[in-house]
Amino acid sequence: MRVFLWLLALMAAAIGIAVTARYNPGNVVLFYPPYRMDLSLNFFVVLQVLLFVLLYAVVRAVRATAKMPARVAEYRQRKRERDGNKGLRDALKALFEGRFGHAEKAALRAADLPENAGVAALIGARAAHRMRQNARRDQWLARVADDPAMKTARLMTMTELLVDDHQPEAALAAVRELNASGTRHIHALQWSLKAEQQAKNWPEVLRLVRSLDKHRALHPALSARLRELAYEDLLSDKAHDAESIMRVWSTIPTVDRVKPFVACRASSALNARGLHDEARQVAEEALKANWDERVVRAYRDAAAPAGSAALLAQIEHCEAWLLERPNDAELALTLGSLCLKQKLWGKAQRYLEQALSDATDPAMVREAHLKLAQLHEALQQPEEAASHYRQCALATIL
Repeated sequence: MRVFLWLLALMAAAIGIAVTARYNPGNVVLFYPPYRMDLSLNFFVVLQVLLFVLLYAVVRAVRATAKMPARVAEYRQRKRERDGNKGLRDALKALFEGRFGHAEKAALRAADLPENAGVAALIGARAAHRMRQNARRDQWLARVADDPAMKTARLMTMTELLVDDHQPEAALAAVRELNASGTRHIHALQWSLKAEQQAKNWPEVLRLVRSLDKHRALHPALSARLRELAYEDLLSDKAHDAESIMRVWSTIPTVDRVKPFVACRASSALNARGLHDEARQVAEEALKANWDERVVRAYRDAAAPAGSAALLAQIEHCEAWLLERPNDAELALTLGSLCLKQKLWGKAQRYLEQALSDATDPAMVREAHLKLAQLHEALQQPEEAASHYRQCALATIL
């Protein structure tokens, strides 16, 4: 419809010009002595229009020629941006697909565009790292070392890749540089935790676990396992003497002291250094909060000297616990062992035989037979003692 209206307007204009020109008797005289030129007014108007069109065309041509270098440069820039952005998209796609060689090649194309150079370098570093090309990885990272806008991204990438490459010291150096810039976030703490774990810096691991737990950034199972590993290393260090192990124990929060794994390790460590009173106290507090057979076993190992009030108190505690847990073989074995040490022969035999009947663990069966053999030997009953010794030996073989 629009084209039809334009054609109609042009036809009307043409008809109007033709009619006007037909009845126009005027003329134009151009006089330059001794020359004279007579032109009809219509022809003169046509010449003026043609001259205007010609001048307009010349001006447009001159302006287009003058702008040609800028337009060529603009075209090349658009092509470079188009190719660089396509290379960046291809690099990301190949990286996510696991085609790391293609990703690195595409990152090289993307890096030709300055705006994409930083991100392309990080993609190239990740791709080279996945191909175990550490030298190329470091070269990619060096490309953005002086770019302040990419500092956080570069340090986070370095931390992750160095931790994956089992270089905890270098990873921690990157973390320290990141923290020095005032940037602290959960992801950085998580990678710091992994680096500290690889470096076996267990006090720092515990600090980071507590910090991440406050933000609920760790799965509870993982948090518990990391705490166990840290406390196992801290409490099992053979370099500790009695004073230093108590100093380590004093740094452990109360909420962690009553956890079975921690209490078991602490009791064993305290027993090994002759701190049996402290070991018993640790085990008793842990058993009040959380019942666990490992802590009961540590409590048995922390038995007080024969005839002491502390040993009698242990027996009383175990008898009270046994009323609540009558089928607990570990507790029965502990009570029988304590009664044996106190030379309460009847109670010792009854509890040890109860432990033997309820026990399912070979180690527990072996220890129960050994304690019964020692009991019968003390009672001058060699045949019964020999029988239990044989059963203990068979349990050891099996």
